[in-house]
Amino acid sequence: MKKLIPALVLLSVSLSAFGQSSKPARESGAVRPAATLRNEATVDAAPSGSMNGRKIDGYRGIWFTIGQARSDYGDKYSGGLGTYTMKHIPLAVYAPEVRKTFFVFGGTDKTENPYLLCMAGCYDHDTGMLCKPVVVYDKGCLGVGDPHDDPTIQLDKDGYIWVFVAGRGNKRPGIRFKSSKPYDISSFEYVNESVMAYPEVIYDPDKGFFLFETRYDGVRRTFYQTSADGINWSDYQPIASIIEPGEKRSGHYQFVNYDGEKLVCCFNRHINGAVDTRTNIYYIQSKDWGKTWTTADGSPVTLPVTREEGPALIRNYHAEGKNCYIKDINFDSKGRPVIYYVTSDNHLTGPAGGPRTHCVARWTGKKWAFSSFAESTHCYDSGSLWSDGDELTIITPSDPGPQLWGTGGEMVMWKSRDCGKSWKRHRTLTHNSPRNHGYARRPLNCNDDFYAFWADGNPDKRSISYLYFCNSKGDVFRMPYKMDSEWQKPEVVTVVEK
Repeated sequence: MKKLIPALVLLSVSLSAFGQSSKPARESGAVRPAATLRNEATVDAAPSGSMNGRKIDGYRGIWFTIGQARSDYGDKYSGGLGTYTMKHIPLAVYAPEVRKTFFVFGGTDKTENPYLLCMAGCYDHDTGMLCKPVVVYDKGCLGVGDPHDDPTIQLDKDGYIWVFVAGRGNKRPGIRFKSSKPYDISSFEYVNESVMAYPEVIYDPDKGFFLFETRYDGVRRTFYQTSADGINWSDYQPIASIIEPGEKRSGHYQFVNYDGEKLVCCFNRHINGAVDTRTNIYYIQSKDWGKTWTTADGSPVTLPVTREEGPALIRNYHAEGKNCYIKDINFDSKGRPVIYYVTSDNHLTGPAGGPRTHCVARWTGKKWAFSSFAESTHCYDSGSLWSDGDELTIITPSDPGPQLWGTGGEMVMWKSRDCGKSWKRHRTLTHNSPRNHGYARRPLNCNDDFYAFWADGNPDKRSISYLYFCNSKGDVFRMPYKMDSEWQKPEVVTVVEK
């Protein structure tokens, strides 16, 4: 039985409510219902001030700081994090049946509100207008302002919009919602919940959902689950748990995609579980919906991966003394995987972190080849990778922003016409901005009119955070921060090329 989100209750939940513990996940592959709160935990009613289901009169991104200064140059990351994290996939999806792009973001109802609203928005490609965003789930009523809980989105074969609200660690569960009507964000219904950080949601109309996610079992561990209907889910299946001699813990982050034929997953590793040591790139793929996994050349891989060296490893940055921050994975025109990532000397902010080099790893059909195309000033300068036939595109904040050493910068569009071997700066998207731009996201099945979207914000102090999108030509539009009508056109952003 479903219930409308205004009646959703969730405040005090023990891990036992989800049938989880710190023990390793089972690998039976059995399908079972995802846990719900009803009759399984002691809960408090959501405060009457909850904004679940309410429309907000504008697009206002969440501002956040992790509060971890890594040097005299500011926090590890901070600023406008409405489209954070890169490990939330996807944040937008285009529906050709209704010519609309549906998207989610972490927002707020007013600038001074530090609490998170998990919102859904819609862009109408026929009118060029945005509708007022809707609060799918109010994290503020739980006292949560952390954009690690930002949502992801998917469309099923019947046009229903699914929103996967992330949890943080294993303390705050992830929650799944489904729109009350197809192609309509006006209201959502609660479906179920489970331990689910960094949700990365794949959907196939014949097979159903494939969910990649993270659990905090003492460290960040990567898993996947499958479901034909979004209600009954298989057990957690582990992907990687690398522990080398002398280490006591593992840790990983993953990034995924699907081309209708194969699932692809790349991941890094955290040395002895320390997230600030993230390094290396591993790659696996599956052509049978996760039953078996191989490398790019078809060599079998047994999951979970437990050793640093092995067939899944494509670049040992640990041996090179480099950190590695993966940003996206996509396919070239021949269906071969391409990975976009940033390397640095270490995790420190400011000049001590060394150059943040933007790189690409691409499978040539015979081997992995590597190239770089830009340098920036922060490890979390994050963008996405698009595949447009024989052309690849990366949109990322690779130019310095007004807050030089903070998260983000000025957005630039880069292009490659040789499957990622070489890159050229195609267009400057933002310039002389008052605040840094960051976390450019790629919609699933993106339409040229709504090609990328992101947020801005001042990483050095609390600020307003606008949301933006651009078309495939690189024309930039700012979403309305204040809306006087149900639908409203965005503002054109004029940029003087460098």
